[in-house]
Amino acid sequence: MSSSVDELTRPGVGGGLTEVFRTRFLLHLLVRKELKVRYRGSVLGLMWSYVKPGMQFLVFYIALGVFLGLENSPRNPDGLPNYAIYLFSGIVLINFFSEALGNASRSIVNNGGLIKKIYLPRELFPVASVWVSAVHFFPQLIILLAACLFAGWQPSALQLAAAAGGFAVVALLATGLGLLFGAVNVYFRDSENFVDMLLMVATWASPVMYAWTMVVDKLGQFWFGVYQLNPITVGVEAFHFAFWVPTTDGSFELPPNLLSVWLPYALLISAAVLLLGQITFRRLEGRFAQEL
Repeated sequence: MSSSVDELTRPGVGGGLTEVFRTRFLLHLLVRKELKVRYRGSVLGLMWSYVKPGMQFLVFYIALGVFLGLENSPRNPDGLPNYAIYLFSGIVLINFFSEALGNASRSIVNNGGLIKKIYLPRELFPVASVWVSAVHFFPQLIILLAACLFAGWQPSALQLAAAAGGFAVVALLATGLGLLFGAVNVYFRDSENFVDMLLMVATWASPVMYAWTMVVDKLGQFWFGVYQLNPITVGVEAFHFAFWVPTTDGSFELPPNLLSVWLPYALLISAAVLLLGQITFRRLEGRFAQEL
């Protein structure tokens, strides 16, 4: 046999994310399979994509907007105008991140039977989980758009670009962390609990339900800069800029340098996390079948 040793590849190691794009048909099948399995025996099916965030929004709006006075009203003129849109624009993005990372971190273990039987790019499973979360995200986005249009939404091209950038930040971050924790979870199942705690913190560590100015007022400029290092924070602020700000009179200030500094920074950080997740995944995937 004339093949040299250099031409051989280590068993169980694929070509990374590039191979996922070369096998898009398999990705499509996995996404359809996950959706069918998730809603098997369900009466509402995909309608749960509307019901769950709707109930979450209602609870937070009543508790924070009404009872704690974050909604602008005659009794509370210092509250946020159109707080309902402010809140929901943050909820749809944080829900996408939470579902994508939570499912991606368990995707390898949950598909252990398939991984042990046949070879296919293992990155397909975390990426498919992120795609399924995107399928659930877009119905919520449609509701958000309808509410914004009802409130007089007239965005600029810059604001629409900011929304795309904010979504890209969160999608890249969720995919990178999903690859990282999906691989680690095969060896250390405690990582599932760590991810659950991370997702619990994520909702409150970003200005989803409160204004960024509250962070500055309570912690000062230095700690606000630390707060802005979180890419999810920047993604949520970009969504507020795109969907909420055009429905207001524009008097509420945005975080300084949001688009010129923080959004490009967040994209770079998310891309770096994606690279780290891919490197870790490729180092660990060789023993997935044995460990599962």
